[in-house]
Amino acid sequence: MQKTLLKGGTVLSMDRNVGDFKQADVLFEGDEILEVKPEIEDHGYEIIDAQDMIVLPGFVDSHRHTWESVVRNVGADWSLQKYLGSIYYGNIGSMRRPQDDYIGNLLGAVEALDAGVTTLLDWTMVISRDHTEEMIRGLKESGVRAVFAHGCPGDGDYWNGESTLDNSEDARWIKERYFSSKDQLLTMGLAVRGPEFCSWDTSVKEIKLARELDAVCSMHLGFGTWGGAARSIEKLHNAGLLGPDLNFAHANAVSPEEIKLLAEHGGSVSVTPEIEMMMGHGYPATGLCLENGINPALGVDVVTSTGGDMFAQMKFALQAERSRVNEKQLAEGEMPGPDLNISAKKILEMATIDSARSLLLDDKIGSLTPGKQADIQMIRKTDLNMFPLNDPAGAVVQCAHTGNVDSVFVAGKPVKRDGRMLHTDNRKLRQLADDARDHIFSSYGNPDNAWLI
Repeated sequence: MQKTLLKGGTVLSMDRNVGDFKQADVLFEGDEILEVKPEIEDHGYEIIDAQDMIVLPGFVDSHRHTWESVVRNVGADWSLQKYLGSIYYGNIGSMRRPQDDYIGNLLGAVEALDAGVTTLLDWTMVISRDHTEEMIRGLKESGVRAVFAHGCPGDGDYWNGESTLDNSEDARWIKERYFSSKDQLLTMGLAVRGPEFCSWDTSVKEIKLARELDAVCSMHLGFGTWGGAARSIEKLHNAGLLGPDLNFAHANAVSPEEIKLLAEHGGSVSVTPEIEMMMGHGYPATGLCLENGINPALGVDVVTSTGGDMFAQMKFALQAERSRVNEKQLAEGEMPGPDLNISAKKILEMATIDSARSLLLDDKIGSLTPGKQADIQMIRKTDLNMFPLNDPAGAVVQCAHTGNVDSVFVAGKPVKRDGRMLHTDNRKLRQLADDARDHIFSSYGNPDNAWLI
């Protein structure tokens, strides 16, 4: 296999043992990183000039509802209740054809790759096996690395809080048909409703199913007015169900004691700060997690209401947490001290290695570590918003945007080079996405923007 040498870049490895470099090289062969260090000797490798680049791992989005790309920005003014009423409970989430899910996942995954996101957890809302297969086809065609988190339909009967319905046989069928190996770009997870959206017995059954299938188990939990009262993590602990394979999205209203219990058992929390602050989930749990033993992961969440890039989420997470602590000090009559409570580098860890850990993929991705997969992005440091470069991590988190992403590699394969996606037909994508959008809205009705139809 051809060896590729990224030469002379500013390297943020996100591995404390490897370190960061003002100037260094990254060598990979096939899908594997071989070396990360200054001045790797050229032995006839393919050379990619990275002198004008920041080289870092691809972002890892730990929580995204990818199919919603075909109804993107329809929910720019939606609260959580409006979102649930429009997408769940038999509405838009149940009005999709299989081909709508194909283009939704293809479009959403391509958008992610264009923005330097090389891995995402696709938190699905499965209607049928045909829909599931089309979702998987869309992800495969995009070239993204993904955890396909198999979920249940958006019908109200599944989400009424006392539901005993499940689709475990479909999950087993999909596992056998598509996910017999973990040595592939797409691996399987389970998107379960959790104890706040179905009966307790059903929730226990679904968690046990995830373990039977050896799949990371993700659920929405601990937010809104009910999140604190439910004490779901405590109940899961008392039932002996906590473990490193459980991932909780949001957890805004969870108690510090519950976070400590989760930390003791190796579980994870995915913070989706923009959507949580916008829709009314509660204040992002970034600080709550960090103060009680968990390094939180980062996610985009519902692309009905925000863009699919991680740059915005990093900014939201960083400033929301800084503001939380600053406001406490101001309320006590003190000015914040010279050092803010959380660094840009820590937020970058949330978007890379911490998110990889939440998906049980940190042995493969999340850092530029020899032996790991070559999931790499290169961000131009010569663009007007990026130079002069003084703090690479700060520049990525505070200054960069999708337009600065020059190149993206997934398992060593280039999917974006010189600022252009390599295998994407934008005209066809748009035509298919418009058709899917029109079908969905004609079946349900456009909730707010009828003039678009």
